[in-house]
Amino acid sequence: MSTVTAPAAARSKRVDDAWRVLHGVLDPEVPAISVTDLGIVRDVIEHDDALEVVVTPTYSGCPATEVISQSISDAIVAAGLGPARVTQRRAPAWTTGWITPQGRERLRAYGIAPPGSCASEATGANVSPIRLMARNVDCPRCGSAQAERLSAFGSTACKSLYRCVACREPFEHFKPI
Repeated sequence: MSTVTAPAAARSKRVDDAWRVLHGVLDPEVPAISVTDLGIVRDVIEHDDALEVVVTPTYSGCPATEVISQSISDAIVAAGLGPARVTQRRAPAWTTGWITPQGRERLRAYGIAPPGSCASEATGANVSPIRLMARNVDCPRCGSAQAERLSAFGSTACKSLYRCVACREPFEHFKPI
């Protein structure tokens, strides 16, 4: 599972409501995917004075971190569940393995090729992200596995730019980490 939470029976209604609200908070750099589907929301903890939302940024230098934190706080308060505070937890480091299956489909529907798995299906061992970047990337528009990388970087550092050889359309690929 991509999020770390208390079992549903042990959570309060307020925490459950907060999770429902967070499913609607979109990533500012890829507004087709929520922060929960992206896997960066790790926990929601109820305290006497506030809800604490624990977030692991996609990487430590992510320029959207402050916007995401503010969007999370604003959504919790707007839903009448606040006040809220956002805590960043950098360990363990975020990985693209935390993106939910629904999040991967939303990336594809938005025109971004989702990342490949960082684990070998045969052995379960981690595979080098460098090796994964060298693999074929399927076009999110036509599904062709014939694509060429144009640039190691796309509109953000976490994406690379490709062009489909079959349909000739450019697209971004969310890099596996």
